[in-house]
Amino acid sequence: MSLVETAENWRECLVALTPSENWVVLDLGREDPERWSQEVSEQHIGTDSPSESRRAFAEDLLWYWGTAVRQRAMCAALFAPPNGVVLASYTVRELQAPPEALHIDVLRAEAAISEGPFFGKPALTEVDLPLGPALRVHRFEPTAPETDTSAILEGVAHYVLPRDHPTLLECRLLWKTLGLGEELTRIADELANSVRLL
Repeated sequence: MSLVETAENWRECLVALTPSENWVVLDLGREDPERWSQEVSEQHIGTDSPSESRRAFAEDLLWYWGTAVRQRAMCAALFAPPNGVVLASYTVRELQAPPEALHIDVLRAEAAISEGPFFGKPALTEVDLPLGPALRVHRFEPTAPETDTSAILEGVAHYVLPRDHPTLLECRLLWKTLGLGEELTRIADELANSVRLL
């Protein structure tokens, strides 16, 4: 399964989502997101599930959809088994950066001094993806640092410099189910390896 969205400098952004039954692709071009979220909720967790579960999942879909649209994501998906629990969110978006910033050493330097708010120092690794060189950033951060009720998010972001396009992409998987960190970290790496611009 793939995410497909048009972007200014290329026709399609493709991301392989496997196994597909555990993913919900967010249709970021929808003009009626409320109706879309209700339809997807019924399809994903089934009409025989309790109405409260379908309504709660639709509300989650709508929240993530709105966040991805505000972030101007090119494509986005949720890792959510058919039981209706969202375990993680994945987005690919193009970041605005001047030409002199489109170098791995510059990305690493900026990531190293970024103040967050984060818990501890992020793990920074340079990786070579099929799309191009990337800085892999693994870190923990609060969901709402200004409050006392903030939860902890874990995330792996790949900041990719596509070889054929002078731009910067952020491919990021975020989750708050900390017990699944090892598995979701592996999935984040697999997703980043699958991203293509056509």
